[in-house]
Amino acid sequence: MANDLSTPLTGRKRRAGAAPAGFPLARVLLGVLVLGAGAIGARLLLVDDPDGGRPSREVAITTTRSGNEVASAVAQGPVTITADPEQSPAGAQAAARPAPATAALPDPAGVLPDLSEETAEGPIPRISATGETPFRAYARPDNGAVASGRPMIALVVTGLGINEQGSLQAIEQLPGEVTLGFAPYGKTLRSTVAAARADGHEVLLELPLEPFDFPQNDPGPHTLLTGETTQSNLDRLFWLMARFGGYAGVLNNMGARFTASGADFAPIVEELGARGLGYLDDGSSNRSLAPQLAGSNKVPFARADLMVDANPAEAAILSALGSLEAKAVENGSAIGIVSALPISVSTIAKWSSELESRGLVLVPATALMK
Repeated sequence: MANDLSTPLTGRKRRAGAAPAGFPLARVLLGVLVLGAGAIGARLLLVDDPDGGRPSREVAITTTRSGNEVASAVAQGPVTITADPEQSPAGAQAAARPAPATAALPDPAGVLPDLSEETAEGPIPRISATGETPFRAYARPDNGAVASGRPMIALVVTGLGINEQGSLQAIEQLPGEVTLGFAPYGKTLRSTVAAARADGHEVLLELPLEPFDFPQNDPGPHTLLTGETTQSNLDRLFWLMARFGGYAGVLNNMGARFTASGADFAPIVEELGARGLGYLDDGSSNRSLAPQLAGSNKVPFARADLMVDANPAEAAILSALGSLEAKAVENGSAIGIVSALPISVSTIAKWSSELESRGLVLVPATALMK
Protein backbone atom coordinates (compact mmCIF):
# COMPACT_ATOMS: atom_id res chain seq x y z
CA MET A 1 0.00 0.00 0.00
CA ALA A 2 2.87 2.30 0.92
CA ASN A 3 4.67 1.34 -2.26
CA ASP A 4 1.65 2.27 -4.32
CA LEU A 5 1.39 5.70 -2.76
CA SER A 6 5.06 6.38 -3.24
CA THR A 7 5.14 5.11 -6.81
CA PRO A 8 5.17 7.92 -9.52
CA LEU A 9 1.87 8.45 -11.41
CA THR A 10 3.39 7.47 -14.69
CA GLY A 11 4.38 4.24 -13.29
CA ARG A 12 0.97 3.20 -11.98
CA LYS A 13 -1.20 0.66 -13.82
CA ARG A 14 -4.08 2.09 -16.01
CA ARG A 15 -7.54 1.39 -14.70
CA ALA A 16 -10.03 -0.49 -16.89
CA GLY A 17 -11.75 1.74 -19.48
CA ALA A 18 -9.30 4.62 -19.13
CA ALA A 19 -7.98 6.30 -22.28
CA PRO A 20 -4.44 5.47 -23.23
CA ALA A 21 -1.90 7.89 -21.95
CA GLY A 22 -1.41 10.87 -24.24
CA PHE A 23 -4.79 10.47 -26.18
CA PRO A 24 -6.29 13.98 -26.90
CA LEU A 25 -9.95 13.24 -25.97
CA ALA A 26 -10.97 16.86 -25.36
CA ARG A 27 -9.68 17.98 -28.72
CA VAL A 28 -11.58 15.23 -30.52
CA LEU A 29 -14.88 16.21 -28.86
CA LEU A 30 -14.34 19.88 -29.71
CA GLY A 31 -13.69 18.98 -33.35
CA VAL A 32 -16.89 16.94 -33.56
CA LEU A 33 -18.94 19.90 -32.21
CA VAL A 34 -17.34 22.31 -34.70
CA LEU A 35 -18.06 19.99 -37.63
CA GLY A 36 -21.72 19.57 -36.53
CA ALA A 37 -22.25 23.32 -36.23
CA GLY A 38 -20.66 23.86 -39.63
CA ALA A 39 -22.96 21.31 -41.24
CA ILE A 40 -26.07 22.94 -39.80
CA GLY A 41 -24.93 26.39 -40.90
CA ALA A 42 -24.18 25.15 -44.41
CA ARG A 43 -27.67 23.62 -44.71
CA LEU A 44 -29.34 26.84 -43.65
CA LEU A 45 -27.33 28.81 -46.18
CA LEU A 46 -27.62 26.43 -49.11
CA VAL A 47 -31.15 24.92 -48.71
CA ASP A 48 -34.35 27.08 -49.16
CA ASP A 49 -36.66 25.34 -46.67
CA PRO A 50 -38.57 27.70 -44.33
CA ASP A 51 -40.00 24.70 -42.47
CA GLY A 52 -36.54 23.63 -41.46
CA GLY A 53 -37.04 20.13 -42.80
CA ARG A 54 -40.26 19.53 -40.86
CA PRO A 55 -42.86 17.45 -42.76
CA SER A 56 -45.72 19.59 -44.19
CA ARG A 57 -48.72 19.30 -46.54
CA GLU A 58 -50.79 21.93 -48.36
CA VAL A 59 -54.56 21.71 -47.84
CA ALA A 60 -57.07 23.99 -49.66
CA ILE A 61 -59.49 25.85 -47.36
CA THR A 62 -62.78 26.97 -48.93
CA THR A 63 -65.84 28.73 -47.45
CA THR A 64 -69.05 30.26 -48.73
CA ARG A 65 -69.12 32.85 -45.96
CA SER A 66 -67.66 36.32 -46.47
CA GLY A 67 -66.65 37.66 -43.10
CA ASN A 68 -65.10 40.83 -44.44
CA GLU A 69 -66.67 42.42 -47.53
CA VAL A 70 -63.91 44.98 -47.94
CA ALA A 71 -61.20 42.31 -47.80
CA SER A 72 -63.14 40.19 -50.29
CA ALA A 73 -63.43 43.10 -52.68
CA VAL A 74 -59.72 43.80 -52.43
CA ALA A 75 -58.95 40.14 -53.11
CA GLN A 76 -61.10 40.15 -56.27
CA GLY A 77 -59.65 43.26 -57.81
CA PRO A 78 -58.66 46.89 -57.36
CA VAL A 79 -60.95 49.05 -55.23
CA THR A 80 -61.33 52.81 -55.67
CA ILE A 81 -61.74 54.75 -52.45
CA THR A 82 -63.21 58.26 -52.87
CA ALA A 83 -62.33 60.75 -50.21
CA ASP A 84 -64.72 63.32 -48.77
CA PRO A 85 -64.72 66.25 -51.24
CA GLU A 86 -64.06 68.60 -48.36
CA GLN A 87 -60.88 66.65 -47.57
CA SER A 88 -59.74 66.10 -51.16
CA PRO A 89 -56.76 67.98 -52.56
CA ALA A 90 -57.49 71.04 -54.65
CA GLY A 91 -58.41 70.13 -58.20
CA ALA A 92 -59.41 66.56 -57.36
CA GLN A 93 -62.70 65.38 -58.85
CA ALA A 94 -65.06 64.22 -56.12
CA ALA A 95 -67.69 61.57 -56.61
CA ALA A 96 -71.24 62.92 -56.90
CA ARG A 97 -73.22 62.83 -53.67
CA PRO A 98 -76.61 61.12 -53.69
CA ALA A 99 -79.60 63.41 -54.15
CA PRO A 100 -81.61 64.12 -50.98
CA ALA A 101 -84.70 62.03 -50.43
CA THR A 102 -87.90 63.43 -51.86
CA ALA A 103 -90.19 65.00 -49.24
CA ALA A 104 -93.08 62.80 -48.24
CA LEU A 105 -96.33 63.54 -50.06
CA PRO A 106 -99.47 64.54 -48.13
CA ASP A 107 -101.96 61.87 -47.15
CA PRO A 108 -105.50 61.80 -48.62
CA ALA A 109 -106.57 64.46 -46.09
CA GLY A 110 -103.74 66.74 -47.20
CA VAL A 111 -101.68 66.25 -44.03
CA LEU A 112 -97.89 66.19 -44.46
CA PRO A 113 -96.29 63.26 -42.56
CA ASP A 114 -93.24 65.37 -41.68
CA LEU A 115 -95.53 67.78 -39.83
CA SER A 116 -97.35 65.10 -37.83
CA GLU A 117 -96.47 63.45 -34.52
CA GLU A 118 -98.13 60.27 -33.28
CA THR A 119 -99.54 60.44 -29.74
CA ALA A 120 -101.84 58.27 -27.64
CA GLU A 121 -104.75 60.43 -28.86
CA GLY A 122 -103.72 60.29 -32.52
CA PRO A 123 -101.54 62.43 -34.81
CA ILE A 124 -101.03 66.07 -33.83
CA PRO A 125 -99.08 68.87 -35.58
CA ARG A 126 -95.39 69.47 -35.03
CA ILE A 127 -92.49 71.38 -36.58
CA SER A 128 -90.61 69.24 -39.11
CA ALA A 129 -86.94 68.29 -38.81
CA THR A 130 -86.13 70.93 -41.44
CA GLY A 131 -87.89 73.70 -39.48
CA GLU A 132 -91.08 73.82 -41.56
CA THR A 133 -94.12 74.78 -39.48
CA PRO A 134 -97.77 73.80 -39.91
CA PHE A 135 -98.60 77.52 -39.94
CA ARG A 136 -96.54 78.11 -43.08
CA ALA A 137 -97.29 74.79 -44.73
CA TYR A 138 -101.09 74.90 -44.36
CA ALA A 139 -101.69 78.65 -44.78
CA ARG A 140 -103.35 79.70 -48.03
CA PRO A 141 -101.04 81.95 -50.10
CA ASP A 142 -102.21 85.56 -50.30
CA ASN A 143 -101.38 85.71 -54.05
CA GLY A 144 -99.70 89.10 -53.76
CA ALA A 145 -102.57 90.81 -51.95
CA VAL A 146 -100.37 91.95 -49.06
CA ALA A 147 -97.81 93.45 -51.44
CA SER A 148 -100.52 95.24 -53.43
CA GLY A 149 -101.00 97.84 -50.73
CA ARG A 150 -104.79 97.69 -50.93
CA PRO A 151 -106.87 97.52 -47.71
CA MET A 152 -107.30 93.88 -46.70
CA ILE A 153 -110.18 92.07 -45.05
CA ALA A 154 -110.04 88.54 -43.61
CA LEU A 155 -113.17 86.62 -42.67
CA VAL A 156 -113.23 83.51 -40.47
CA VAL A 157 -116.39 81.38 -40.53
CA THR A 158 -116.64 79.40 -37.30
CA GLY A 159 -118.66 76.46 -35.99
CA LEU A 160 -118.14 74.21 -39.00
CA GLY A 161 -117.82 70.43 -38.83
CA ILE A 162 -120.70 69.52 -36.52
CA ASN A 163 -123.35 69.63 -39.25
CA GLU A 164 -121.76 67.83 -42.20
CA GLN A 165 -124.29 68.89 -44.84
CA GLY A 166 -124.33 72.51 -43.73
CA SER A 167 -120.52 72.56 -43.63
CA LEU A 168 -120.23 71.19 -47.16
CA GLN A 169 -122.70 73.77 -48.45
CA ALA A 170 -120.71 76.58 -46.81
CA ILE A 171 -117.49 75.25 -48.32
CA GLU A 172 -119.11 75.26 -51.76
CA GLN A 173 -120.57 78.78 -51.49
CA LEU A 174 -117.69 80.68 -49.89
CA PRO A 175 -114.70 81.98 -51.85
CA GLY A 176 -111.41 80.23 -51.19
CA GLU A 177 -109.94 83.26 -49.42
CA VAL A 178 -112.36 82.81 -46.50
CA THR A 179 -110.75 80.98 -43.56
CA LEU A 180 -112.82 78.17 -42.02
CA GLY A 181 -112.87 77.31 -38.31
CA PHE A 182 -113.86 73.75 -37.38
CA ALA A 183 -115.18 72.63 -34.00
CA PRO A 184 -113.52 69.41 -32.75
CA TYR A 185 -116.69 67.35 -32.35
CA GLY A 186 -118.09 66.36 -35.75
CA LYS A 187 -118.36 62.71 -36.73
CA THR A 188 -117.05 63.32 -40.25
CA LEU A 189 -114.46 65.95 -39.40
CA ARG A 190 -111.56 64.46 -41.33
CA SER A 191 -113.46 64.15 -44.61
CA THR A 192 -115.16 67.54 -44.22
CA VAL A 193 -111.87 69.30 -43.46
CA ALA A 194 -110.26 67.50 -46.40
CA ALA A 195 -113.04 68.81 -48.65
CA ALA A 196 -112.47 72.36 -47.38
CA ARG A 197 -108.74 72.23 -48.04
CA ALA A 198 -109.26 70.64 -51.44
CA ASP A 199 -111.51 73.62 -52.29
CA GLY A 200 -108.66 76.00 -51.44
CA HIS A 201 -109.61 77.09 -47.91
CA GLU A 202 -107.17 77.25 -45.03
CA VAL A 203 -108.60 75.90 -41.78
CA LEU A 204 -108.28 76.59 -38.05
CA LEU A 205 -109.06 74.34 -35.09
CA GLU A 206 -111.46 75.81 -32.52
CA LEU A 207 -110.29 75.29 -28.93
CA PRO A 208 -113.02 75.22 -26.26
CA LEU A 209 -111.82 77.42 -23.37
CA GLU A 210 -113.49 78.11 -20.03
CA PRO A 211 -115.79 81.17 -19.94
CA PHE A 212 -116.64 83.08 -16.75
CA ASP A 213 -120.07 81.44 -16.46
CA PHE A 214 -118.85 77.85 -16.85
CA PRO A 215 -120.47 75.29 -16.55
CA GLN A 216 -123.76 77.07 -17.23
CA ASN A 217 -122.18 78.09 -20.53
CA ASP A 218 -120.17 75.04 -21.65
CA PRO A 219 -118.09 75.11 -24.88
CA GLY A 220 -118.04 71.30 -25.05
CA PRO A 221 -116.13 68.17 -24.03
CA HIS A 222 -112.43 68.49 -23.19
CA THR A 223 -112.73 72.21 -22.46
CA LEU A 224 -109.48 73.66 -21.08
CA LEU A 225 -110.16 74.81 -17.50
CA THR A 226 -108.56 77.10 -14.96
CA GLY A 227 -107.36 75.43 -11.76
CA GLU A 228 -106.50 72.18 -13.53
CA THR A 229 -102.92 70.89 -13.58
CA THR A 230 -100.84 71.84 -16.59
CA GLN A 231 -100.57 68.19 -17.60
CA SER A 232 -104.33 67.75 -17.44
CA ASN A 233 -104.93 70.70 -19.76
CA LEU A 234 -102.18 69.54 -22.10
CA ASP A 235 -103.80 66.10 -22.27
CA ARG A 236 -107.07 67.78 -23.22
CA LEU A 237 -105.27 69.94 -25.74
CA PHE A 238 -103.70 66.90 -27.43
CA TRP A 239 -107.09 65.20 -27.65
CA LEU A 240 -108.53 68.30 -29.35
CA MET A 241 -105.56 68.68 -31.68
CA ALA A 242 -105.86 65.07 -32.84
CA ARG A 243 -109.44 65.38 -34.13
CA PHE A 244 -108.23 66.32 -37.63
CA GLY A 245 -105.14 67.62 -39.34
CA GLY A 246 -104.01 70.19 -41.86
CA TYR A 247 -104.81 73.31 -39.82
CA ALA A 248 -102.52 76.33 -39.70
CA GLY A 249 -103.51 77.44 -36.21
CA VAL A 250 -106.19 77.55 -33.55
CA LEU A 251 -109.05 79.87 -32.65
CA ASN A 252 -110.59 80.26 -29.21
CA ASN A 253 -114.18 79.23 -28.61
CA MET A 254 -115.31 81.35 -25.62
CA GLY A 255 -112.58 81.33 -22.94
CA ALA A 256 -112.82 84.76 -21.26
CA ARG A 257 -111.78 83.27 -17.90
CA PHE A 258 -109.15 80.91 -19.24
CA THR A 259 -107.39 83.44 -21.49
CA ALA A 260 -107.19 85.90 -18.57
CA SER A 261 -105.32 83.38 -16.38
CA GLY A 262 -101.60 83.48 -17.13
CA ALA A 263 -100.85 80.38 -15.04
CA ASP A 264 -103.31 78.30 -17.07
CA PHE A 265 -103.11 79.91 -20.50
CA ALA A 266 -99.32 80.36 -20.75
CA PRO A 267 -98.43 76.61 -21.02
CA ILE A 268 -101.00 76.22 -23.81
CA VAL A 269 -99.61 79.11 -25.87
CA GLU A 270 -96.09 77.83 -25.24
CA GLU A 271 -97.13 74.44 -26.63
CA LEU A 272 -98.62 76.10 -29.72
CA GLY A 273 -95.34 77.90 -30.32
CA ALA A 274 -93.35 74.70 -29.90
CA ARG A 275 -95.55 73.05 -32.54
CA GLY A 276 -95.43 75.90 -35.06
CA LEU A 277 -99.12 76.85 -34.90
CA GLY A 278 -100.77 80.27 -35.04
CA TYR A 279 -103.35 81.68 -32.64
CA LEU A 280 -106.32 83.84 -33.64
CA ASP A 281 -108.17 85.63 -30.83
CA ASP A 282 -111.84 86.18 -31.62
CA GLY A 283 -111.79 89.55 -29.85
CA SER A 284 -114.59 88.69 -27.43
CA SER A 285 -112.59 89.46 -24.26
CA ASN A 286 -110.49 92.53 -23.53
CA ARG A 287 -108.83 90.68 -20.65
CA SER A 288 -107.21 88.05 -22.87
CA LEU A 289 -103.45 87.65 -22.41
CA ALA A 290 -103.11 86.19 -25.90
CA PRO A 291 -101.21 89.16 -27.44
CA GLN A 292 -98.49 89.11 -24.76
CA LEU A 293 -98.18 85.33 -24.58
CA ALA A 294 -98.13 84.93 -28.35
CA GLY A 295 -95.36 87.50 -28.64
CA SER A 296 -93.18 85.89 -25.97
CA ASN A 297 -93.58 82.44 -27.56
CA LYS A 298 -93.20 83.56 -31.20
CA VAL A 299 -96.70 82.39 -32.08
CA PRO A 300 -98.20 83.96 -35.24
CA PHE A 301 -101.06 86.02 -33.86
CA ALA A 302 -103.95 88.30 -34.75
CA ARG A 303 -107.03 89.62 -32.96
CA ALA A 304 -110.38 89.86 -34.69
CA ASP A 305 -111.96 93.30 -34.94
CA LEU A 306 -115.64 92.50 -35.23
CA MET A 307 -118.30 89.82 -34.82
CA VAL A 308 -120.03 90.27 -38.16
CA ASP A 309 -123.30 88.43 -37.54
CA ALA A 310 -123.99 89.24 -33.91
CA ASN A 311 -127.41 90.08 -35.33
CA PRO A 312 -128.06 87.25 -37.83
CA ALA A 313 -130.09 89.18 -40.38
CA GLU A 314 -128.96 90.12 -43.87
CA ALA A 315 -129.29 93.87 -43.40
CA ALA A 316 -127.45 93.78 -40.06
CA ILE A 317 -124.70 91.59 -41.51
CA LEU A 318 -124.19 93.93 -44.47
CA SER A 319 -124.01 96.88 -42.09
CA ALA A 320 -121.37 95.13 -40.02
CA LEU A 321 -119.41 94.31 -43.16
CA GLY A 322 -119.54 97.99 -44.09
CA SER A 323 -118.02 98.84 -40.70
CA LEU A 324 -115.32 96.22 -41.30
CA GLU A 325 -114.49 97.82 -44.65
CA ALA A 326 -114.13 101.23 -43.02
CA LYS A 327 -111.77 99.78 -40.39
CA ALA A 328 -109.68 98.13 -43.10
CA VAL A 329 -109.37 101.39 -45.01
CA GLU A 330 -108.36 103.17 -41.81
CA ASN A 331 -105.86 100.62 -40.52
CA GLY A 332 -104.84 98.78 -43.68
CA SER A 333 -106.52 95.55 -42.61
CA ALA A 334 -109.38 94.12 -40.55
CA ILE A 335 -110.58 90.70 -39.43
CA GLY A 336 -114.19 89.63 -39.01
CA ILE A 337 -115.64 86.57 -37.26
CA VAL A 338 -118.75 84.98 -38.76
CA SER A 339 -120.83 82.03 -37.57
CA ALA A 340 -121.71 79.25 -40.02
CA LEU A 341 -125.40 80.17 -40.25
CA PRO A 342 -126.90 79.76 -43.72
CA ILE A 343 -127.93 83.46 -43.80
CA SER A 344 -124.43 84.55 -42.85
CA VAL A 345 -122.79 82.31 -45.44
CA SER A 346 -125.03 83.42 -48.29
CA THR A 347 -124.69 87.12 -47.39
CA ILE A 348 -120.90 86.90 -47.28
CA ALA A 349 -120.79 85.07 -50.60
CA LYS A 350 -122.68 87.91 -52.34
CA TRP A 351 -120.78 90.68 -50.53
CA SER A 352 -117.35 89.27 -51.38
CA SER A 353 -118.05 89.19 -55.13
CA GLU A 354 -118.19 93.01 -55.19
CA LEU A 355 -115.41 93.77 -52.70
CA GLU A 356 -112.59 94.40 -55.18
CA SER A 357 -114.70 96.87 -57.11
CA ARG A 358 -114.60 99.02 -53.96
CA GLY A 359 -110.80 98.90 -53.84
CA LEU A 360 -110.45 96.28 -51.09
CA VAL A 361 -109.17 92.72 -51.23
CA LEU A 362 -110.21 89.56 -49.38
CA VAL A 363 -107.30 87.63 -47.84
CA PRO A 364 -106.91 84.50 -45.69
CA ALA A 365 -106.60 85.18 -41.97
CA THR A 366 -103.02 83.87 -41.85
CA ALA A 367 -101.95 86.74 -44.11
CA LEU A 368 -102.73 89.11 -41.24
CA MET A 369 -101.23 87.02 -38.43
CA LYS A 370 -97.81 88.28 -37.39
